[in-house]
Amino acid sequence: MPAPKKKIAFHTLGCKLNFAETSTIARSVPPELFTRVNPDEEADIYVINTCSVTDAADRKCRQAIKKFIHRSPGAFIAVVGCYAQLQPQDIANIPGVDLVLGSNEKFDISKFLTELSKKKRPEVHSEIISGEDPFHTSWSMGDRTRSFLKIQDGCDYGCSYCTIPMARGKSRNPSISIIADEARKIAENGIREIVLTGVNTGDFGKTTGESFTDLLGRLVETDGIERIRLSSVEPNLLTDELIGFVSENRKMLPHFHIPLQSGSDRILRLMRRRYRRELFADRVYRIKESMPLAGIGADIIAGFPGETDEDFEDAAGFIDSLPVTYLHVFPYSERPGTPAESMDPKVDPGIRDKRRKVLSKIGEIKHMEFQNINTGTENEVLFEKEKYHGLLSGFTGNYLRVESPWQTGLSGRIAKVRLTGISGSGNMSAELAD
Repeated sequence: MPAPKKKIAFHTLGCKLNFAETSTIARSVPPELFTRVNPDEEADIYVINTCSVTDAADRKCRQAIKKFIHRSPGAFIAVVGCYAQLQPQDIANIPGVDLVLGSNEKFDISKFLTELSKKKRPEVHSEIISGEDPFHTSWSMGDRTRSFLKIQDGCDYGCSYCTIPMARGKSRNPSISIIADEARKIAENGIREIVLTGVNTGDFGKTTGESFTDLLGRLVETDGIERIRLSSVEPNLLTDELIGFVSENRKMLPHFHIPLQSGSDRILRLMRRRYRRELFADRVYRIKESMPLAGIGADIIAGFPGETDEDFEDAAGFIDSLPVTYLHVFPYSERPGTPAESMDPKVDPGIRDKRRKVLSKIGEIKHMEFQNINTGTENEVLFEKEKYHGLLSGFTGNYLRVESPWQTGLSGRIAKVRLTGISGSGNMSAELAD
């Protein structure tokens, strides 16, 4: 009689790229040996895929690890991903952890799950990232409305505050034909929207000599995929050709997320960013010129070392002047091993947080203004499967979350709606237009 299957649960922290990779890792685990369960359920094995972009991300990872250990003291605990790559010994020192796998090793997790006894000391496999790291194709499955498709990994930029090159290595990508094959698999699973993701997505083609727009041209031909959304693209890689392609193709969604990081040119130089704010503004206005209702988001870091009150006021005024539609704002976080860690003068953590709140308020106002501009317009929404309080929600092409009364058959469907206003939840209310 065969041994009963072990229950395995996966928990993901961090970015869309992590979600794509977790899903791929989970599919690699032999189904004849393991049964996948929700991480909120009791399991024999918990696999925690970690993020390390800020010290807050590190803290959340440690909290998650300890939560699963406390909930199930007898379970086998495997910690993988970026935090495991950068700080493997910190994780190994947490009592109850059994396995630590770095950024490359996590894709071979099955071979480490053959012997699952609790260990006095965890097994650690986290080799130093080199310039010749493999590319692991990944895409997420489990939500039948959209999938995160990994098209690029690593980064060559060397921004002074960032550990991602240490965690993920050099910029690299597979060929267009390989990604097109992955997109076909996604479509065969009934998924309607793909979100193209990576560490530096716009750097696609560096390995293979192909172009980002050539990739998009192939993907829009994929039968079954009706919507293609870009994730973050650096402003210096957001070309007129790319913007034009998005504006001219029905399947491409009018939504851009562009890292800014600071609205001060002096701080951008200290950050070692590859552009100045004039270029960022030019890209935003170029998008709005061809797609007036495009959603445009930006990442901002508040309180970078050396940022004076004058720098901050200058940056905040610049950001406030732009027609962006939402902001992701983070207080600066010292990351071990980065040049910025030793930069002076440091901004007091309390001032960092105050500046974060000011910029977040600007973002909230801009988002509400964008919602008001869209009120009364018609748009298409891909409704998700979750329903709550009698409502079904989903995103418009320009990245507004919409709520509509639940109807049978609406989940997983792209429907034309009329946006009627802002609901009590802060999302857009909508009624079906057809």
